[in-house]
Parts: sequence; C-alpha cells; structure tokens
Amino acid sequence: MIRVACLGAGYFSQFHLDGWRRLPQVELVGVADRDPDRAAASGAPAFNDAETMLTATRPDILDIILPPPCHADAIRAGLAHGVRAIICQKPFCTSPAEAQAMTELSEKAGIPLIVHENFRFQPWYRAIRDSLAKGAIGQVQQATFRLRTGDGQGPQAYLDRQPYFRDMPRFLIHETGVHWVDTFRFLFGNPTAVYADLRRVNTGIRGEDAGFVLFDHPGGVRVLFDGNRCLDHAAENTRCTMGEALVEGDAGTLTLTGDGALHHRAFGATETTRTLAPDTSGRFGGDCTFHLQAHVIEAFLEERPFENTAREYLDVQVIEAAIYRSAETGAKITLAP
Repeated sequence: MIRVACLGAGYFSQFHLDGWRRLPQVELVGVADRDPDRAAASGAPAFNDAETMLTATRPDILDIILPPPCHADAIRAGLAHGVRAIICQKPFCTSPAEAQAMTELSEKAGIPLIVHENFRFQPWYRAIRDSLAKGAIGQVQQATFRLRTGDGQGPQAYLDRQPYFRDMPRFLIHETGVHWVDTFRFLFGNPTAVYADLRRVNTGIRGEDAGFVLFDHPGGVRVLFDGNRCLDHAAENTRCTMGEALVEGDAGTLTLTGDGALHHRAFGATETTRTLAPDTSGRFGGDCTFHLQAHVIEAFLEERPFENTAREYLDVQVIEAAIYRSAETGAKITLAP
C-alpha cells in the first residue's frame, strides 16, 4: 500500500480525496488544514498543520492542494520529511523563479515533484491524441478550443464556488487557460510563438475573462484558444469539457462536444462517426483528477517516468508569461526552442 497524505481541505480537495479512495493501492493516512473542521470533514485522520501530519503519518506521497503562496513551504516540508514523491496543485508556486527554485530543490533531493495539471488526463484528450497517432485525420493543420463556461456574468460571478477568482489580477489565462497551454503541448508539442488579445468583459472582477490566443506549433500547426467565461455552450454541464474543440487535418476532422463525446468526419464526407461516447462519470472533467492520480501511482510502482513533472511544467509558465507579454505589447512573441 502507498501511503498518501493531503495538505489542504478546500473546495477542490473533494476531487483529490475521492480519487485517492478509489485507488486500491492507496491508503489515505491524513488530511491537514488550518481549519480543523474542514480537515475532520474529510473523514481521514485530521491534522491542523503539515509538520504534525508528516511526522505522525510518514507518507510516501504528499499531495499539496493549496494556493500558490503556500506551495514552497509545503514542498520544503515534504522534502524535509523524506516523502518519496510530491504532487502540487496549479498554478504552480507564486512566480517562475520560485517554481524554478522548488524544481531544483526537489531534483537535488532526488524526490519526484509532479504538478497536478489534470486536463490532459481528460478522456477526450487522450482519445484525440490516440487518433492523431493513428493518422485518423492525416496531417494536422489547425485546431480550435472555444472555452465557454457560462459562469462569469453579473455581480455575483464565481461567489458560489471559487470567490477568489474575482480578485485575481490575471485570471482567464493564469487560472483557466493554462490548462489548454499544457493540453496543446500534450497534443501538438511546445509552441514556437504566441499572439494574444485579452480583455475584461465583466467589470465586476479584477482580471481578464475573455480573449484569443494563437499558438504556432511545430510542423506549421496553428492552434486557437478562444475563451469567454461570460458565454456558454450547448451542454447540460458546462463544466464537463468547459467548451468545444475542433482538430482539423488534411484527411478529416475531430470534433469535441460539450458532453465529452468525440466525433470523426473524413475529409469530403458529410456524416460523422462517434469515436468516444459522452461522459457519464458524473465527476469533474471526465474524472481527470482520478486519472492523473492513477498515472502517478502506476508510474511510482513501476518506476516509469511521470507526466507533468515540475521541470516539464516550467515550460508552461514560460508560455503563460509570453501570452501576457503579447497581450500587453500587441506583438507576437517568439519562444526559445
């Protein structure tokens, strides 16, 4: 059994805890939160702070489910207590410099540090990647993702679930769009340039909530992220896929709909074939948190490489910074290879 301890019992921890409990190889040995009631509500052994929990439980894996200002101290605590792997939520640390420092510290200690970026583990993106690898649509030329969560309108936006969204100076890309920065890397490789046009639609929040980002990917592939949190899309649960996608090649097209289904249309055809059924998991993002955790456990046990190591995730932060620089300057930003 792999002993897992969770640090943080806020809103998103429910998905982490549910995932760990469903993995037969895992024993959830503790949850720590500065709010003792929230920690106790997890049903796991509850603690008020990381030091006490780590000393008492001696976990193999520390799962950090805290906001960025807490990441560095939590990572240092895990390393000091000799855990065998650390998972840390995104956005990762408070700055690229801090993220770099924590990455180097974990590497020096020989402890894997994995960023909990789970969107690439959504079943439809795994299916898209499999289809591309099989040449189902030929040579990819372009792709589009239209983010339409429909939760950003009016003076009460985000108050019912994640009210801190309202005060983030950088919001659409830093908090949400970064998921697709990583997903596009997963599907098409690291971009070579970005161009961004970002704006704020809801004046009741601090940061941007709409915009376009154009990515140049290797092989001439162009990818458009078209995001607007004030608009919705055709789905019973707009948070399932959070939008719709189109991946187009010279031999066909893949279409992701808001129910999590994936459809294939051959070039020149008028009919489509469903290649992935709609999501019926009833869990966040097609149960992507569980799928990420299952990957970590499998890689941990079989001593295979992890996806989304901190070292790899530094590229995401470089791309994010370039997006904001492009929006501020109105210029296309070239990225170093």
